Amino acid sequence: MLSILRTSLSGLLMGALYVRASAVAFIDPRIGGGSLLDDAAPGLGEPLNIIVSGLSSPGVLTDSGITNYAKALGFSIECLGIHLGAPQSANLGDGNGPVNQTMELRQDFGDAEVGTCLETLIGGNHFRVFRQNGPLANTGALFLAASREEDLEEGHTIIPDGYNIGRDQFVADALGQRTFGGFVYSTTAENITGLLPVGSTGINHGIAIDGIVTLITVTILATPKASPDFFDQSDI
Repeated sequence: MLSILRTSLSGLLMGALYVRASAVAFIDPRIGGGSLLDDAAPGLGEPLNIIVSGLSSPGVLTDSGITNYAKALGFSIECLGIHLGAPQSANLGDGNGPVNQTMELRQDFGDAEVGTCLETLIGGNHFRVFRQNGPLANTGALFLAASREEDLEEGHTIIPDGYNIGRDQFVADALGQRTFGGFVYSTTAENITGLLPVGSTGINHGIAIDGIVTLITVTILATPKASPDFFDQSDI
């Protein structure tokens, strides 16, 4: 009987990875008084140019889930877990008001353990994560601010056209099937216009953007075993 109960519980947990929890991909933050520009400096913002759909597998939308997915795309946590600089905030129109980024993940150049230390030195792609989960728009969708930055000597400023380049590189790395740690992910994408402005007005560093937001939907196809970290829905 105990064996049967354990098997049933395992099946339920496995199902939690795959069954979509949200009824919508995301809700336009502007409806609730928010924006798809974060707060990077007084009067300036960086574009939230990628959205991980709330229709993705729930196991992707947790903190540990998006981190593992990012590792499948060649990103990892910051060098030695140390974040330099102030976090940015965003208002996703979900009733929570401006909230600091959940995390920041950097290109790891093929080494998920210490590769981001190289990114700190020579620059590369990175993205900030914000979650739409307030009482007015509890979709669980993740809004990402992706950009490509200069090296340490240049103060990690964004390269020319770095917001568009950072988004496009992320999406190119994500499309199709990717794996990490035994998890298999399938990602599809579509471009959305009209959510962001076009041009450089109000954009941090005065770098023009093309106004495109890419919506990605990530499905977990397989996992090696039930992992409690990935089933914890408290951080969706």
